Amino acid sequence: MSAGAPSAVEIVDATPVERQEEVLTDGALDFLAALHRRFTPSRNELMAQRGERRAEIARTSTLGFLPNTAHIRDGDWQVASCPEALNDRRVEITGPTDRKMTINACNSGAKVWLADFEDASAPTWENVVGGQLNLISAYERTIDFTDENSGKSYALGPAESMPAVVMRPRGWHLDERHLRVDGEQVPGALVDFGLYFFHNAQRLIDMGKGPYFYLPKLESHLEARLWNEIFVFAQDHCGIPQGTVRATVLIETITAAYEMEEILYELRDHASGLNAGRWDYLFSIVKNFRDAGAKFVLPDRNSVTMTAPFMRAYTELLVRTCHKRGAHAIGGMAAQIPNRRDPEANEKAMAKVRADKEREASDGFDGSWVAHPDLVPVAQESFDAVLGDRPNQKERLREDVEVTASELLAVEETDAKPTYAGLRNAVQVGTRYIEAWLRGMGAVAIFGLMEDAATAEISRSQIWQWVNAGVVLPDAPEGEVRVTAELVRRVADEDLAELREELGAETFAAGEWQRAHELLLRVALDEKYEAFLTLPAYELLD
Repeated sequence: MSAGAPSAVEIVDATPVERQEEVLTDGALDFLAALHRRFTPSRNELMAQRGERRAEIARTSTLGFLPNTAHIRDGDWQVASCPEALNDRRVEITGPTDRKMTINACNSGAKVWLADFEDASAPTWENVVGGQLNLISAYERTIDFTDENSGKSYALGPAESMPAVVMRPRGWHLDERHLRVDGEQVPGALVDFGLYFFHNAQRLIDMGKGPYFYLPKLESHLEARLWNEIFVFAQDHCGIPQGTVRATVLIETITAAYEMEEILYELRDHASGLNAGRWDYLFSIVKNFRDAGAKFVLPDRNSVTMTAPFMRAYTELLVRTCHKRGAHAIGGMAAQIPNRRDPEANEKAMAKVRADKEREASDGFDGSWVAHPDLVPVAQESFDAVLGDRPNQKERLREDVEVTASELLAVEETDAKPTYAGLRNAVQVGTRYIEAWLRGMGAVAIFGLMEDAATAEISRSQIWQWVNAGVVLPDAPEGEVRVTAELVRRVADEDLAELREELGAETFAAGEWQRAHELLLRVALDEKYEAFLTLPAYELLD
């Protein structure tokens, strides 16, 4: 770009963030423009295909493995060899990229930090740009933080103990409203990926690591193919050797569960593994089969454990698929928050984490997620007991596993049933999460769990499904009741009144409670089902 020439990227209605010019450089913006012009048309076509596939599911109420890709599933191929920095992934900590979390994650003792621009981050301009700055500062070892309330200061520990960073950009569905090219909003996924790659790819290589990514909410192997094309282009554009990028794909949609091998195949020169994302996976099942009748009605979200037959089929197929192709299989989230003030409650929470991680390690997973630094040693102990000195257990091929297409959809075999307590919890958690999200917080502690956007998605989707299916709840205060829009509104109104009483009028008014209440009811009760609640929520985000 010649001196003084305007950037191809227009910054729209964004209150400037301190030091944003260090992120939004001419070169970085030119890179974003190139990514947008080359790949957004393909993204748009894939979004249209999502709609077509959902229409087919609504018509047939079923899914199956793709007949036209059987040759890939039957073929003899492996993903690229794993770089040393990602070979041992036994404990991964997840969280947003604010300064405090960046430092705490880097000091956590985990092998990997999932630096999250997606479900654990509300996409305010400050979070989008500030998160990029924080990662650059962490790699340059210039980041620090002092809590204004407590006065406590945070600083990075030794460089050699810093985890490998795997960055998660936003999903394909969400555009960045503050950045436009040729009058069009740039997909948030390209913004997050592009800025991070442009500024850090070579820096990470110089550190003996590399640009590693988690890819969220993919619904097909064609979406994985698009990411692979983006990686190839980005490496060429920035002078990075081909095959440097590594990507781990979250299998958190029901459609992707039928294309695990194809997804790894499309990314094979850049693939690192697959991850079992629990809440988004349940959300995807409800979303796709929301009008398919009683056999697809999920019970209370907290009663659907990983030992439910359809969840067991999903996770065992994931481990077998990964190890067959030489990839890492990464387990799901331990969202419990340690309670240092209540030893008894804390031990119960730790016992749940321990049991979950022991199950994953014994099933063949190579690592798993935690949401809090205090859970790192608990998870590590579980995986250490199985792995010992080995970095992973990819040699365990799980050839004993045979999963049929119908087993992945056997929701009706779940023992638990919907309850009034579950409906109330869905309203409470949904309202509390959306309120925090509207204030710019994407990772929120609610009722002892660290919740993110997937939590609110499954909560509001279950409400929609229960109303649509006319689910009957046996444990309501007034006796057996059918779930209706009127019942949901009453429960939500009661919860809002309790919040107002608990918080006090002034604190309540200072929050986003009324807007959160209204948005939850909108996305839970409108006849037209919103594909993602973050789309209407983004319109309300300051």
